[in-house]
Amino acid sequence: MSHHLTIAILLTFVSAVAINWAWLREHDAAAALPPLSVRRPRESIKTLAGDRHWLTGFGAETAGFLCYVAALALAPLALVQSLSAGGIGILAFLSSRVAGVKLARRELLGVVVAITGLVFLAISLAGATGEGEEGAWGGIIIWVIASAALAAAAIRYGSRLLGAAAAHGVAAGILLAAGDVVTKAVVSGGARVLFIPAMILAYSFGTIVLQLGFQKGAALTTAGVATLFTNALPIIAGTTLYDEPFPNGELGVLRGIAFALLIAGGALLSRPKPDAPPDLSELELASIA
Repeated sequence: MSHHLTIAILLTFVSAVAINWAWLREHDAAAALPPLSVRRPRESIKTLAGDRHWLTGFGAETAGFLCYVAALALAPLALVQSLSAGGIGILAFLSSRVAGVKLARRELLGVVVAITGLVFLAISLAGATGEGEEGAWGGIIIWVIASAALAAAAIRYGSRLLGAAAAHGVAAGILLAAGDVVTKAVVSGGARVLFIPAMILAYSFGTIVLQLGFQKGAALTTAGVATLFTNALPIIAGTTLYDEPFPNGELGVLRGIAFALLIAGGALLSRPKPDAPPDLSELELASIA
């Protein structure tokens, strides 16, 4: 394993711990605030920024994001995201120990499945871990536009199927994943720094939608579903948009199984059930799209 890859793995772990701890802090703060709205982003951001507890969480999330960006500069997108997927286990642990939320059997199974996936992934690192390509401009733009449309659809139609908290988690995860996909392009440098505005917008709206979800249900429900999409979608982008290689033979199969286990662990931990009555009038993101 190269020196850069080792540093990237350590940075990704630090990022996962910081971000998931931050989400718990943000959940507790957002749940006590007046209702937020994507239609009024300035007012919502002002409300969040005025709360000291939320700012503490956001500060930790920012530090975690900077570690994530540094990891992306050193390792392939799919690899960094698959390691980040283990953060769902960290979130479950923090929810239990810090927030005092008792985990159900399904959630404990999710932790075990996610950790197993991480072990398989570590073994597969003996195979290819190449950086791939910089990604085509058109492909990245289409990804961002499609992400906005899918996030709007998740809020518009997802509440009836998953509950309001989980539906907002889906939308937030899609938007945050779009931010991650664009970030990989930005760190490649050159003319791709022009994607910075799209990166900021994706993360900003993703953050607001996540806080909306926090106001509607448990942190593990909203953040668990968000983490599932935030990690799964960039893994797909890494092997499609950026042509990042998979190892051949048995190690390739093992890495594929590892990705599947990490995603399955996130699904088990997400608890997609109604936490609050669906608010069909709250279609802010859909109206933007």
